[in-house]
Amino acid sequence: MTRVLAVDDEPRLLRTLRLNLLARQYAALTAGTARQALQLAEETPPDAVLLDLGLPDQDGMDVLRALRRHSAAPIIVLSGRTDPADRIHALDGGADDYLTKPFVMDELFARLRAVLRRPAPAAAPPLARIGDHTVDAAAARATGPDGPVRLTPIEWQLLSVLLAAPGRLVGRRQLLTAVWGPGHDHHGNYLRVHFAALRRKLERDPHRPRHLITEPGLGYRYLP
Repeated sequence: MTRVLAVDDEPRLLRTLRLNLLARQYAALTAGTARQALQLAEETPPDAVLLDLGLPDQDGMDVLRALRRHSAAPIIVLSGRTDPADRIHALDGGADDYLTKPFVMDELFARLRAVLRRPAPAAAPPLARIGDHTVDAAAARATGPDGPVRLTPIEWQLLSVLLAAPGRLVGRRQLLTAVWGPGHDHHGNYLRVHFAALRRKLERDPHRPRHLITEPGLGYRYLP
């Protein structure tokens, strides 16, 4: 059975999520605090996570980042925060989807089925070179002449997709779907912003990149 970890500090909602998961033939794991969630995720790695951001003992964004460091399982954020900035922050922090409360249970499970259908990304090579930097995608570590370079979770996801297909064109739609999910293929501006940041951090000359190449109107390519 597919294991789903539901994390929420509202006992009534948590019970409702558990009952609905069981009714739909999922194995349900539940946690009411950040500490319980991270412990459960370590002991019984879930196949997907439903994560509330308003937890009593730790900010939900910190939990999201902690989960994402150790797991590629899809994460759907459930939150009462309706500001678009919160949604963007969560998606950039590694969430696969974001659903505001109150929500319709059928929509939640449609979104859960959608993220579970996404194919796992191809494995990136153990080590890659970009300019003066050595990139270890599996360990999410980039090192240059001045030491470690910090990449955001979204930047790591984009870079991993390219590194898994050295020399090959990766289309805009493929990248958007792999990182942000279906329905985001018109958000090409996301890619421009994040690839500009990756070049600033990794390329010797960000204005004349030699490794992270844009193919105008088509997509992106990693050249070793």
